[in-house]
Amino acid sequence: MASSGQTADASSHSGSAPAVRGKPGSGINGPVREGKRANGALERQVRESRVAPVSCGAWPCANIQLPGVMDCEGRVDESRLRMYIFKHGGVSPAERGPVWRFLFGMYPCSSTALERPLLLEQMTVRYQVMKRKWQQLLPGAIRLRLNGTDAELVAAVQYFEQRQQREQEQQQYQSEEVRERMSFLELQAQVLFERETFDLEELQEAIRIIDKDVPRTDRDLAYYMNEGLGNLLVLRDILITYAAFHPEVSYAQGMNDLCSRFLEVLDSEVDTYWSFSCYMEKFSKDFRADGLHRKIELEAALLKELDPQLHAHLVTDNMDRLTFCHRWLLLGFQREFEHSDALRLFEILSCDHLELISQQVDRARYQERLACKHSLEDEPVTEPQAINTEFTFELFICATILLENRDALLSCRNEVQLIQFTNSLQGTLDLNSSLEKAEEHFYNYCKRTAWDCRKRKRKEEHFLYQLRNLFS
Repeated sequence: MASSGQTADASSHSGSAPAVRGKPGSGINGPVREGKRANGALERQVRESRVAPVSCGAWPCANIQLPGVMDCEGRVDESRLRMYIFKHGGVSPAERGPVWRFLFGMYPCSSTALERPLLLEQMTVRYQVMKRKWQQLLPGAIRLRLNGTDAELVAAVQYFEQRQQREQEQQQYQSEEVRERMSFLELQAQVLFERETFDLEELQEAIRIIDKDVPRTDRDLAYYMNEGLGNLLVLRDILITYAAFHPEVSYAQGMNDLCSRFLEVLDSEVDTYWSFSCYMEKFSKDFRADGLHRKIELEAALLKELDPQLHAHLVTDNMDRLTFCHRWLLLGFQREFEHSDALRLFEILSCDHLELISQQVDRARYQERLACKHSLEDEPVTEPQAINTEFTFELFICATILLENRDALLSCRNEVQLIQFTNSLQGTLDLNSSLEKAEEHFYNYCKRTAWDCRKRKRKEEHFLYQLRNLFS
């Protein structure tokens, strides 16, 4: 369901999971999807490896070159943006940075091109004040402690410190007007965060875990090669700042991989922090034990609907309730698909179309009920099976992977074999094929919940007809 964007100090997130498209014109009734859009190395945006700047001043004014999405003043039609992602299976690498700033709520879609530079200044100053606050309280945590055995990390620190020096030199060339405006914004930010208090013991524990996890972030990505190694330290600062100002969430393992995805696409410390924070407002519960348990319960319930035998094998036979799918769901299948496809899937799952609680599905079901209510047919109308609106599309993606590997899973007799099998899938899955099959499972699930109205004057009134049109 489309929702408005978010500024740095707003309190609501702009939307979440599932969408379903892979290619224009594809879908359950459409032509079979083409092969992968392109080889991952060719699709990935080519940029010289370097350390991300604190802020990218050029992006606020960048236009989104998608038809009908941005008006002449720079406002974004959020519904059209999300539908475009849904229909086209993501956006091109060149468009991804500008699009994500709206998709994940860093900028309100209602903001104009003239307003966004001012919003960015405010967010930049606030982030810097926030980061400086924990650094002043824990000066020993400012630098990553090195053991001297990882030459890449030693180089990463050097590259990061060089960036810090360049940023300081650039500030010397600011005009007097800009300096005065930034000083005023800094004063506002200091007042805003003045009463923020930290549990230093808990924050130090979070930093300890972050310092273990950040070096484990996938350094094989082009973004972290050569001078780009310094981005590991940028990632570290973002995660510590987030943990410091979100103590109810703090830091959990896996957040480094998730935040790394934002940093790679946005290539800006400030933009990454606010976009990641917006995303976590909705999905932070998935990093808690109760959120994980609920998601696994839902996956088990969906699998039981789709394949009772496989469900019985994986769940009833004491295989710990599908917890081997935890990483898939937590990180949006980041490692199961080729890297560029994983980015596409992440934005598809975040554009919030074809959710069972979405406006489109809800409207189609409402019209179905209305048509049945006014049916002239004398025979009683059969009530549909209850629909579980908590079945998000990522659960259908997960179920699709399980069903496509049904025989291999049925041959697994213990958790060790399950883990070995799921590890063997990393980087091997085809996104377009998975999307097409997940759409079909989604459609068939909705089909079982449709009302039984046999006589209609217009087939356009039927829920399944309207739903199928969404795939076209």
